[in-house]
Amino acid sequence: MSNQVDTPESPESDESFQCGFAAVIGRPNVGKSTIMNELLGQKLSITSHKPQTTRHRIHGIHTTDAFQIVFVDTPGMHLGGKKSINDYMNRTATSAFADVDVVMFVVEAGRWTEEDKVVARKLKHLQMPIILVVNKIDKLNDKTELYPYVEQIQQEVTFDALLPISAYKKINLPALETEVLKFIPKQPAIFPEDSITDRSMRFLAAEMIREKLMRSLGDEVPYGATVEIEQFEFDDEEGRWVIHGLILVERAGQKKIVIGHKGSVIKDIGMKARKDLIAMLDARVHLELWVKVKENWSDDARALASLGYNDNI
Repeated sequence: MSNQVDTPESPESDESFQCGFAAVIGRPNVGKSTIMNELLGQKLSITSHKPQTTRHRIHGIHTTDAFQIVFVDTPGMHLGGKKSINDYMNRTATSAFADVDVVMFVVEAGRWTEEDKVVARKLKHLQMPIILVVNKIDKLNDKTELYPYVEQIQQEVTFDALLPISAYKKINLPALETEVLKFIPKQPAIFPEDSITDRSMRFLAAEMIREKLMRSLGDEVPYGATVEIEQFEFDDEEGRWVIHGLILVERAGQKKIVIGHKGSVIKDIGMKARKDLIAMLDARVHLELWVKVKENWSDDARALASLGYNDNI
C-alpha cells in the first residue's frame, strides 16, 4: 500500500496534506458499504438488505485539496458457512487490518451478536486506533439505550473514539470523516487525485449486476450465484459500451429462478443493471446476460480463483 504514484499537479505537494487508509470492519449487514458510499459521495460498493452482499475488499478513494482517505470496504466477518467462499470472505476481511492507519468498527445500534464478538476479538490486540461507529441510530426510539449498549462493547474491545451515525439518514457523516482524519498521517497522496477505486470498471460492472441479483431474488439463490464479465469493450461505430455478463449458479433450479417466467426476471435484472452502468460509464450501454450452471463453484478453490475471488486482490 506504500507505493506512491507521481501526480505533480495534485495538491498533495502541500506539507499539511494528509493521506492514509481507513478499514471499514464489522459483521454482515451493519451498513459498511453504505457508509463508504456516503463518505465517498458516490456509489462504489454494492448494497442490499441481505447479509454478505460484499464479497471482496474494495478501496474507495476520497480526495480533496487537503487530504486523501482510502476507505477499505470489506466483507462482513461471519459465523457459519463452511464453503470455500465463506473462508475467502473472512480472510479478506481480516487482511484489511494490515497496513491501515485506523479501523472503523461498525456495529448496529442496540444489537450485539456473536458475530460482533468475533470481530471484537480480532480487534482486541491491534496496535492501531479504532473508531467505534454505531450505525442505524435512527432505528432507536430511546437514544439513552446507547449508554448501556456502548458500555457492553467496551468490555469486549477498547476504542479510541466513538461516533453514533445513520448512514441511511445521513446523520453525523461529516463528523465521522473529521474523526477519521484525526488518525490519518501527513504525507503525499498515494493515488492520482481523479482515482475513485483500485478496482477496474469491468469488476464494478460485474458487481452491479450481482447487486441486482441480490435485490431481486429470494434468500437462497443470490448466495449460489456470481457474475463473470465475458466481454467489456467500447464499440466506436455504435458509440456505446458492449457488455456481456454470465451469471453462474450452482443448480438447474436456480437457473430457472434467475431466468424467470418467459425471461421476466433476468430481463428486469438487466434493465436495472444497465441503468447503473450507464451512470457509471457516462455512455450508452448494450448489456446482454446469460445464465449457466456451474455446480459447486462456491466451494471450489480453483473455481473461486478463476472467478476473481483471489486473496492477492
